[in-house]
Parts: sequence; C-alpha cells; structure tokens
Amino acid sequence: MTEKLHFIPPIVAAEKVLTAYLKTQTKQYLTLTPVQGINLPIPIGGREYTLYAHIPYCESLCPYCSFNRFVYKEENTRKYFNALREEMKMVADLGYRFKTLYFGGGTPTIMLDELLSTIELARSLFPITEVSCETNPNHLIPEKIDALQGRVQRLSVGVQSFDDGLLRQVQRLEKYGSGEQILRRLEAVAGYFPSLNLDLIFNFPSQTQEILQSDIQKAISSVANQVTFYPLMTSPLVRQSLDKTVGTVRIDNEYQFYRQIQEGLDTHFTPKSAWTFARKGEGLIDEYIVDGNDYVGAGSGAFSFLDGTLYVNSFSLHAYSEALANDHIPLSKSLSFSNHNRMRYHFLMSLFGLSLDKADFKKRFGIPLELALPVEMAYLGATGSFSQNDSLQVRLTPKGRYMTLVMMREFFSNMDKIRQQARLDINPEEILECQRGAKGFATSFQIGNKFNE
Repeated sequence: MTEKLHFIPPIVAAEKVLTAYLKTQTKQYLTLTPVQGINLPIPIGGREYTLYAHIPYCESLCPYCSFNRFVYKEENTRKYFNALREEMKMVADLGYRFKTLYFGGGTPTIMLDELLSTIELARSLFPITEVSCETNPNHLIPEKIDALQGRVQRLSVGVQSFDDGLLRQVQRLEKYGSGEQILRRLEAVAGYFPSLNLDLIFNFPSQTQEILQSDIQKAISSVANQVTFYPLMTSPLVRQSLDKTVGTVRIDNEYQFYRQIQEGLDTHFTPKSAWTFARKGEGLIDEYIVDGNDYVGAGSGAFSFLDGTLYVNSFSLHAYSEALANDHIPLSKSLSFSNHNRMRYHFLMSLFGLSLDKADFKKRFGIPLELALPVEMAYLGATGSFSQNDSLQVRLTPKGRYMTLVMMREFFSNMDKIRQQARLDINPEEILECQRGAKGFATSFQIGNKFNE
C-alpha cells in the first residue's frame, strides 16, 4: 500500500462538478431572517417528529467542530440543563409527541445527574421509546455507563481516530486517551447498549492509507456494532483552527479513502447511510435526520426543521435563558425553504439513507421525481450513481453513496454558514468566556463573523 494516493479521474471530476454546483446553488438562499416573539408551529396530525436536545458544554474544544459549544463550568451547565427542561415542557405544551430523542453537543454526558433528570422528564412528557446520546471516550467509566444502561438505547462515542499522532494533532490525546486506551474502554462497555456507535473521521491532511486501514481494522475488532466515518469538513468557521492544528484540508484523496472504507468494512458491516455502517444483522441506525425529515431542536444553537422552515434557537446562552425565563421558545432566526428547495432537501436526506420512494415523493410534492429534479436525476444517472431507478424506487451504487456523501458534506458546510450568521447573537461577555476557555485556537469559529473577515 503506497503512501501517496492516486486520483481516479472520472469520479474526482464528477465530485468537483457536483461540489461547485452545490456551492453556487446554496449561496442563493442561505440567509437567515431575525424573528422575535414567534413560536414554533403546532404539529401536523399524523406526522412523526424527532426531538434533538443540544448540550453545548465540553471539557475542551476540538478544532474541527463548528457546533455551538462552550467550555464546561459546573454552575453554568446546571443552569443550562434547567433551562433546557423548561423548553421541553413548552414544546410538549404545543402538542408535540416524540418517540425518538437524540442528545448531541458538545458533550451530553458532561453532567450525568442533569442528563438523567432530562431523560426522565422527556420520558414523562413524551412517549419516548429510543434515546440516542453522544459521549467521549473518557466518559466510558462505570459510574456513567451503569447509570445510562436502560435509559439510553444508542450510545455514540466520539473516537475520531485510533491513531495517536492524529489524536495529538486534534488535541484529544491527553484528554481522551490513546487509541489502545480507547479500545480497552470500549471493551468494558460491551453489551451495555443495543447500539454502540463509533464516530471516526477520515481525510485528515496527514492521514495515510496505512493510518486509515488501521482505524478500519480496529473498528472491526472493537465491540461496536455500528461505525460512522465522517469526511473531515471545513468551512470559514473552522478553517483557521484546522490550518493551525492539522493543516490545510483538501478533498483530492477523499474518494480513495471512502472507497477504502467501504471495501474494508464490507465483510463485517452493511451500509445504513452514506457514512454509517452497521454490523451485519444489526438494524439500528444512529442518525436522527434519516429517521424523519421533520424534527424539533431544543437547546441553545439547536435547529428545528418543520414543514419546510428552519428555526434557529439563540446561540447566546444569556438570550436563550432570558427567553425561557419570559415563557418564550428561544427562537432567534428562521429560514423558509421554497417548494423546490424542500424537494431537494427531501431528495438529499432520502438518498443519504440510501434509497428514495418515488410514490412517497409524488404524494408529498404532487409531482414525479424526474420532473421535480431533472438536473439532479440526470447528473447522478450519468455518473453511475443508481443501482435501481425504476418507477418505484431509487437505490444507490457504491459510487452513488460517495456522491451522496459529497452532497451531505456540502450541506453541512453550508449549515456552518447559517451558524456563522446565528453566532452574531453571542454577546461580548460570552466571547470573553470563550476566549478564556478555548486555549487560543477556538475563538475564531466559536464566535463566527466577528473574527472571519
């Protein structure tokens, strides 16, 4: 296996065309509108919704993460959890009922007692049957895992890589342990959860095929029954911090790495989304945006997507708490999608889950898929992305899964542009708090446009 990777011109060319097209298209509509005094819409009868709860606190801030997060302080975190529970009660009063609850962050397990109280409240308010929760390897300890068992059905561990060199580059080695330590911690929680997912990142600038192959083999040998390989994503929010820590991110090797992941996992795992793989015979998938298009986000910096409109909760912790203290859902901005963009969003999320039901598409939008999105269908067809494209369904080839990954990569990069606008809510006091806690490198993407000329 060679150190340097060589391009495969057709798919690389197709990726570059698709990326350029998506960047051009999304510039036209990714502008948030400030809102004040509005509420979330009431739920539509018969429609299923997912609840996402955002916990923005971390022990340290990773250079590649663009989500709303702050350095952990106990007093602030307790106040935040109390506010989050009040928001959940308001959402329940609107009539929403959820079967699935997903905790993301940040680090949701950073205060166990508060997390458990929040899960208990959610189960009392809603008919929750599945709880998903993110965590870090240093939290795989008996006092946390024993308490989460039975309360959490899907635990997702942010490993990122088992390679100590990469872990050191992204400033996780000292805090979260070496690759071998992480594997031992994973072994200690075998059987605790119906779904144990590993989050791994590929396409680091210094990553080689050998490093990636080692990550693949360790994921296979681990006790995890699900693995998610995200491409390293960059945007103006994180570009400066990534340049300082891991180097300049390029996508030249992305397809080769992705193909290596698909081939390396093939014997033991089955694709469940463009970047999530479950052990053969396992059916759970730890991706709340695949389970349903519409979801409600609770917490500072959380997004809700409801009936074609994106609602953004305040990124300012002060504004978030103040709104709830005044009995208001803490919405700060919104973005309404046109019908065409709603169709494109549904198209992307369906293909991300590896298939699209054409009859369902026509029922939702009143128009056949080929007439609704002729450019997208023609391009993916021409690039060999479809293993099935008949009157009933669209399904993807391995190449099609990569093209969908490209679309999702650009989708998340563009969501960072939305976060960049939303971070203007953060006031000077919170900026100073970020500066004190971020150890020098995280300030620029923590507060968005203020430091991104």
